[in-house]
Amino acid sequence: MKLPLPLPSRPSTALLAATVLELVVLTGHLAAYPFGIAQERPARRPAPDPGPDPRPGLRPLPGSPDAERPVVLLHGFIHNRSVFVLLRRALARHGRRHLASLNYSPLTRDLRTAAELLGRHVEEVCARTGQREVDIVGHSLGGLIARYYVQRLGGDHRVRTLVTLGTPHGGTAVAPGAGIHPIVRQMRGGSPLIEELRRPAPGCRTRFVSFWGELDQVMVPAETACVDHPDLDAVNVRVTGIGHLALPVHPAVATAVREALESQETREGTAPSTGTSSVA
Repeated sequence: MKLPLPLPSRPSTALLAATVLELVVLTGHLAAYPFGIAQERPARRPAPDPGPDPRPGLRPLPGSPDAERPVVLLHGFIHNRSVFVLLRRALARHGRRHLASLNYSPLTRDLRTAAELLGRHVEEVCARTGQREVDIVGHSLGGLIARYYVQRLGGDHRVRTLVTLGTPHGGTAVAPGAGIHPIVRQMRGGSPLIEELRRPAPGCRTRFVSFWGELDQVMVPAETACVDHPDLDAVNVRVTGIGHLALPVHPAVATAVREALESQETREGTAPSTGTSSVA
């Protein structure tokens, strides 16, 4: 997953450039924010008749492994679906027809509640599109919500690939307002929720692709955005030259995300493995 981005010659220069880019991206996010406040209301299309499903408690749905899986986009803390405008456009240009965004309330006080909401949303997307599985792309907190759904709520039977962008999988030491908002406290290293995600997850079926930025000032240390779990099939992708806010909008990252989603690697019969790659 090697892309043509220049490597920085000096860390200080790279950090300055990344900071300027973060300010530009922040300005764009603020301008786009009002357009993403309303929850997305996709047109409802009838799904084909469902077939049998061996998993009790999961709605049986049609769809073959070769069919196009819907992509669910999940934003980060104090944001909304507008953060994915550019990534969504890039995926649509390359033939992705089923793209769905979910807004969760910034007043949500427990990440687990948001993960349950995500689970209901995934079931609705599967029912609407007639597919058994989805892919998820989550930015920052959104990736952690999706991981909890996959790893702790049985979502691995619905999610084939989970792509996370700057997500504090190991907990971050920098979390603005950590003493105020409960869901932000859950993102700190050593929190009960982070420790819960360290528990064994044998047989987890979802493939993880985690993008982490060397210059991500929100993830401290930067490697906390890597998935490090012996039971999970994970690839950690190092991103150079950009910061936290730029991850969901940078064209090189968008290309790498698309490639990760298009990968046809099979999961059944293979042992979990952890690898690394880079966007540089």
